[in-house]
Amino acid sequence: MKKTVLFFVLLLLVALAYLRIAIYPQLDLISGFSAKSVASGHFLDNRSLETIQNGDNDIPKVDWATNEIDETHQFVTSNVYGFKERKAIFREGLGATLINDDFDVTKPYEVPKRTKISSNLPFPYGNLEQKDTVFANIDYEKLQNAVANAFDKKGEKNKRTRSVLVVYKDKIIAEKYAAGFNKNSRILGWSMTKSITGTYFGILQHQGKMDIMKPAPIAVWQNDERKKITINDLLHMNSGLEWEEDYGKISDVTKMLFISEDMTKSQIEKPLVGKPNQTWNYSSGTTNLLSGILRQQFKTHQEYLDFWYSSLLDKIGMNSAIIETDMAGNFVGSSYGWATTRDWAKFGLLYLHKGNWNGEQIFDESWAKYVATPTNTSNGIYGAQFWLNAGGNFPDLPKDMYRCSGFQGQMVAVFPSQDLVIVRMGLTEDPEFDFNGFLREVVSSFTTKSAK
Repeated sequence: MKKTVLFFVLLLLVALAYLRIAIYPQLDLISGFSAKSVASGHFLDNRSLETIQNGDNDIPKVDWATNEIDETHQFVTSNVYGFKERKAIFREGLGATLINDDFDVTKPYEVPKRTKISSNLPFPYGNLEQKDTVFANIDYEKLQNAVANAFDKKGEKNKRTRSVLVVYKDKIIAEKYAAGFNKNSRILGWSMTKSITGTYFGILQHQGKMDIMKPAPIAVWQNDERKKITINDLLHMNSGLEWEEDYGKISDVTKMLFISEDMTKSQIEKPLVGKPNQTWNYSSGTTNLLSGILRQQFKTHQEYLDFWYSSLLDKIGMNSAIIETDMAGNFVGSSYGWATTRDWAKFGLLYLHKGNWNGEQIFDESWAKYVATPTNTSNGIYGAQFWLNAGGNFPDLPKDMYRCSGFQGQMVAVFPSQDLVIVRMGLTEDPEFDFNGFLREVVSSFTTKSAK
């Protein structure tokens, strides 16, 4: 009997030690993720707490958190069994921001000046509904089946698709939403935001204000080998800098997103572990560093805020789009872009048309080729803040297809050879959701084949 009691005591001590060493340090991240997710989903897209907890936050460990919404003051507090309470505040124009105890919520702040261009044109150049267009080369029954198969059947929770939109020759030929979502629902793109952030460098280059082949303007790098890193290297995730992109534990990326005050500095502090332009390593810290470099291009913070909307998002009618900021007021260009499914499609169409938006050239035609050209040592899977199919990762799809891609399976896929953009938003990735199969079935509904 004594041996049995001793065994269970030892087992309890081991369990407590494990919780203290392995789990307790993660509670900051868990409650931080939960607070930020609830604040964004509720205040940006009017989702209920129950919907967010049963949808966005039903992730292992994140579902441990208890959340409370303060409607009056527009903030959310979250904790894990009473420990490690975190707070996220919502500010109109800036979205939700996860804050620490030192953040002064009474301090005045600047917001982007938005311009909604009035247009009597249908989508994509306006927001009026399109007239029905029937293309002779599309098997519509096959197309609708492919789209329907991307969604869970009643009672299932496997594919977890929230929306699908298929645009061919600027015409919406298929559109479907899961229960609780519609064409006006803002959905988080996660790392699809990286593609937006990278685009601003193309815009500045088109305006003659940026040379991406020059060394990155980071003062603390000028005394060591990091001074050789160019903006081009950063855009290609090929700087050679150390970075750990692991969302399942305490890592560089989780510390940045859920603890850092200024997310543009996280990558700056890292040493070289490879050679610039020879060591590809996917890094959200790199994209937020790029956001910081963009900040340096403007005399005032207000100009920086306005530029993200006036030069791109509002210019192409992505009026639903919001890029959220960190505590220091910088856009979190790696991860926190929200928009409706139709507005995400507009971004894809801008690239399909090589930067031309209804007659206006937003960036040079060559920029679309630039982002879709494989990065050295990426084995054909990555370009400049875009993912590629040049390496044949999707074996049944054209190799010229490239895409914005985000956590949990957000995707804007651009098919230049087929004049096609496909958007899928959801909560699952491969293998739960078969992207190759889904995209193959949509593309195969076109009877006129394009060369791979």
